[in-house]
Amino acid sequence: MSALHMRELDPAADYPSYLYVHNSVYREYPRTEQELRHEDSHRNPAHLFERWVVEVNGDVVALGECSHTTWIFHPHRFFVGCTVHPEYEGRGIGGALYRHLIERLEPHRPVSLRSMAREDMARAVRFLQDRGFVEDMRAWESRLDVPGFDASPYNGAVERVLGQGIEIRSLAELRSDPEHVRKLYDLDEELSWDVPRPEPEFTMPPFELWAETFRTNPNVLPKGYLVAVDNGEYVGVTQLWNSQSGGEFYTGLTGVKRSHRRRGIALALKLRSIEFAKQQGVARLKTWNESGNRPMLAINEALGYVKQPAWIDFKKSVAQETE
Repeated sequence: MSALHMRELDPAADYPSYLYVHNSVYREYPRTEQELRHEDSHRNPAHLFERWVVEVNGDVVALGECSHTTWIFHPHRFFVGCTVHPEYEGRGIGGALYRHLIERLEPHRPVSLRSMAREDMARAVRFLQDRGFVEDMRAWESRLDVPGFDASPYNGAVERVLGQGIEIRSLAELRSDPEHVRKLYDLDEELSWDVPRPEPEFTMPPFELWAETFRTNPNVLPKGYLVAVDNGEYVGVTQLWNSQSGGEFYTGLTGVKRSHRRRGIALALKLRSIEFAKQQGVARLKTWNESGNRPMLAINEALGYVKQPAWIDFKKSVAQETE
């Protein structure tokens, strides 16, 4: 095999090659250049983030990433990821890339590393285990066949919530509220503390960064981002996000404030979101839930979501924490 050439990703030229490799490996989760550019241009500048590519004979064949874990930020904890095009697996490229990423992180005195792999991606799982990573959390991916969904068992469920004085309003409708972005941010932060995560930390982005990222996100669905409102207070949410590959939507955060739980609000929100997805003609909804999050898993199971292979969070301790 020709010598490897490893370099940082050039945003001006490398996104098409980067996406070719990514979409060859993660065929069920294709990405677009618009999505990637938006993501990379809205990162917290205080957090480390690097993308790397590996070339063979001038062709990009592998991708690397090392970064702070943005949503569970700690100055000495990092994420690393290595993706190799299937035609170039088993040639030592992933190992060389991993060693390079570790070298990049050494000046930052890492105490632990994180990575992810889907449980049925045996080579990726073994790659991490061979390098000392151990599982510490997993999340079920679940999918709903939208055209086949039967809402009749839930007749009256939405009406019972509306009868309590709760409104279900879309982002498109909420834009008439001059404070809606701030309220959505505060709701997102409050609900996110109750979402299971592999570390005790939770880091909400600064409001200005969050608001700009949200405002310009190419996958926002203004009529599929649904909020439960009680007398002007935002008390619950379910978020549908577009997939630019077409044919499916992703479900983001679904949650209800503790003060309003056990009133059927989460179910009503989910039913309305499925109704919207049906109207849009999409084939499926995808969602992810931590394996121990029984309240949310129970709702999805009752609605007919079918579990897929789980995504595993891996962690490797590198050194004893000194701070």
